[in-house]
Amino acid sequence: MNGTVHNPGMLPESAESPDDPLEQDAPDHEVDDSAIGSWFLAEGDRANRATDLRMFTTGNLVKPLVDGRSYFGQLCAELEATRAGDQVYLLDFRGDLDERLDGPGSEVGEILGLAARRGVSVFGLLWRSHPKALRQSEEANAEFVRRINDDGGQRLLDARTRRGGSHHQKLVVVRHPGAPERDVAFVGGIDLGYSRNDDSRHLGDPQVMTFPDAYGRRPPWHDIQAEVRGPAVHDLEHTFRERWYGSSVLDVPSPVRQLYDRAYHMGAMTSRPLPEPAPDDPTRRGPHAIQVLRTYPARLRRYPFAPHGERSIAHAYRKAFARARCLVYVEDQYLWSRPAADIIASALRDKPDLHVIAVVPRHPDNDGPITRMPGLLAGHDGMRACTAAGGSRFAVYDLENHQGTPVYVHAKVVIVDDVWAMVGSDNLNRRSWSHDSELSIGVLDSELDAREPHDPAGLGDGARAFARELRLRLWREHLDRDAHDVADLLHPAEAFETFRRQAEQLAAWHETGMRGSRPPGRVSPHRCSNPTTAQRLWATPLYRIIYDPDGRPWHARLRGRLLPSVDRDCSRRHMRALPGSPVRHRAARSTGRCCSLTITACGAGAAKSILDATVGQGVRSQARRS
Repeated sequence: MNGTVHNPGMLPESAESPDDPLEQDAPDHEVDDSAIGSWFLAEGDRANRATDLRMFTTGNLVKPLVDGRSYFGQLCAELEATRAGDQVYLLDFRGDLDERLDGPGSEVGEILGLAARRGVSVFGLLWRSHPKALRQSEEANAEFVRRINDDGGQRLLDARTRRGGSHHQKLVVVRHPGAPERDVAFVGGIDLGYSRNDDSRHLGDPQVMTFPDAYGRRPPWHDIQAEVRGPAVHDLEHTFRERWYGSSVLDVPSPVRQLYDRAYHMGAMTSRPLPEPAPDDPTRRGPHAIQVLRTYPARLRRYPFAPHGERSIAHAYRKAFARARCLVYVEDQYLWSRPAADIIASALRDKPDLHVIAVVPRHPDNDGPITRMPGLLAGHDGMRACTAAGGSRFAVYDLENHQGTPVYVHAKVVIVDDVWAMVGSDNLNRRSWSHDSELSIGVLDSELDAREPHDPAGLGDGARAFARELRLRLWREHLDRDAHDVADLLHPAEAFETFRRQAEQLAAWHETGMRGSRPPGRVSPHRCSNPTTAQRLWATPLYRIIYDPDGRPWHARLRGRLLPSVDRDCSRRHMRALPGSPVRHRAARSTGRCCSLTITACGAGAAKSILDATVGQGVRSQARRS
């Protein structure tokens, strides 16, 4: 570090703060929409009594930013608009200093460095990662940290994970003290790294990461991030604060790697105190209710905000799929885990009118003779289980651009019945549900969509504007439709068949030697490999131990549940699905009326398993996860 102090406000002695990081200091929101009680997790369902995070907020405005170009351009504008006294908080899996956000001169390291130099408080946690020899981003992440710190911010390498795990949360919060109407957060699946800056044409980012040859020299990349304004920004910032104060020591156990880290941390062993959190702003910014959902593993060195871990993302999926009736749409990087397949299969068996569409990558992001097989094995088994349950009502597709190059699907989004939507960093696998840190948001729009069918699921929830328009936005891109050409995409059964028909037309065009005009659309039926018996013998243990490990505490594994039990009756006492009903989860917790992490807390008769654990066949590759 040079001798110039670019931002004296970031010095340790000037950053004293009375903030208690485990206390959110924000009031609960009232249930103003009956659907909240049906779709969102209730008090106790989070099964993490150590966190003070609110169950949900209303009055937010969520804007989906589809593909990296739209996100990076908006993020660049928000960061460039910051001034002295503003605050920026970042969580990320990987970062590349010279990745351009919006053309030459907008390198992310330069934009953040300039902000720190003009007096913006820039704080961040970047995963410690692993060496480049393992196809990971240790060197790039360390250089990112050092550059931001040299410019006057504080960004630290965070190794506080379960062994073999990662910090996979992707979050940027921009705060303007005294001007809460300008506050914004970005949460989703997009890292500040190479290959992410692609647009809807999917010609690829000119700044590329090492990737399988099947995706070409400039891998096309499909992704999504959510821009959030309103009270939920406070909740997302609180998640950052919990992580920041989560432990006093950032070092990894290895003495050699400790020395390496200290060089990049400028000798700092602990994080500096953060500025006092901005007061909660109750002003309504939009019609969206948001529930912040996370995954944290159970660790020997416990997180004080999640001593037994947190698996609210998995629980949210379980609840949403159980309520699904007509159409579930999924885009996922790693839809290859048996726990996720079991949830989808159960919904398909129980709901004879339910259709499920999943969009996944055409090829794995590992192309080695050994590293690619566990993913192919798990994908085959998971999709076979879903097909056995739903038959032709379950369909999986992949994407290509107009040049025929496969598009890598990195998006993590689920939309159920055009009512509930989730956008975040998690994949549909056991690693994301129990082992790595993840951050996602569930969204319910209080505004109904005016188009028929008004209530496709028939449960009285009605089609919600955000969820339906997000699905249509994605489908218009994939099917080459303009904004008004959606009449056959509204009714669930008709939409399912339209998607299938266009995918089969494109596949047939390829199979006949691409004769004639290319049919519209970029979706093709996904073809699964069928592993041999010999391949199963060695790939299955590799998958279970490395690719899709289990981050639950041992008592939960032995009892056969991915989530601790909760008392449903107890939960309903704290979230009544009636307009005006307050949710007072902190008061309830203090009196001991909420359910505990164990089955005995509410009584064996009232306790209920939330998500069955499996020893199944899902896979997610940590070796190339991003």
